[in-house]
Amino acid sequence: MMLVGYSSSSEEESEAATDRNPSFSRKCKEEDDGDDGCPARKKVKMKEQVPKTSRLPLPGDVLAMFPEEVDPQTDDSSLHGGRIRSFKHERGNWATYVYLSYNPEEEFWELLEELLSAAGAHGVVLNQQKEFHLSLSQTVVLRHHWIQPFTQSLRASLAHCKRFLCSAGRLKVYCNAERTRTFLGMEVLTGHAQLLDLARVVDRTMTEFRLDTFYKDPSFHVSLAWCVGDFTVQMKECIQELQSLVDDHEDGAFVLRLDCAELHCRTGNKTFRLPLES
Repeated sequence: MMLVGYSSSSEEESEAATDRNPSFSRKCKEEDDGDDGCPARKKVKMKEQVPKTSRLPLPGDVLAMFPEEVDPQTDDSSLHGGRIRSFKHERGNWATYVYLSYNPEEEFWELLEELLSAAGAHGVVLNQQKEFHLSLSQTVVLRHHWIQPFTQSLRASLAHCKRFLCSAGRLKVYCNAERTRTFLGMEVLTGHAQLLDLARVVDRTMTEFRLDTFYKDPSFHVSLAWCVGDFTVQMKECIQELQSLVDDHEDGAFVLRLDCAELHCRTGNKTFRLPLES
């Protein structure tokens, strides 16, 4: 309710105020220029008291989804091991890709340590991946309001694809298109045809949303480690030595096995599970 302060225009109230407060009468006479000697009734104007509208603060997770501006540190390569973005981070744009996740066993960690040590002896300092996966799409930019229909389209298309097993065991060197990062990966040996079918299903959704499709002749692999810059030549010079560590590992050649039971779609900081038919 809005309250407005005002003075009474009633002569009775004005005279009563004069009788009660002589100083009020003197002040009126000093401020009045009238000829009748009568104090003028002076209205006291007060500003309208506009009530302030109180707003509840938004939850932190909602604010994180819609930042007012990009943190300048987000694109600081020194905070990400020297890695450089393939595309500029912009408000409302979500880096998105589809993949199969790999959960390493103890034997894998032992082999990876040996591979990093051997590469280091040749002057290539590799950083192990924080998580391991097999990509089934390129990394694309998805607008925030596309996330729900995009993942729904993927889920519907993949629902009739059957789960399967695949394996990897051949080391290969990869470099991104910008030549800013070099990767040591383990290429797939079995299950290539089924993976190609999955990539084509994902491509249909990419095409629906006018996004880049996967490579025409993909080399399906699990990235093991990476370094900043183009070290393709140096890595290829020692790849045979690294492969011998895989082939002669303890009780026989190491084989990386993936149970392809569900795909994942990561968009920004969200991950969606896309199960395959059992």
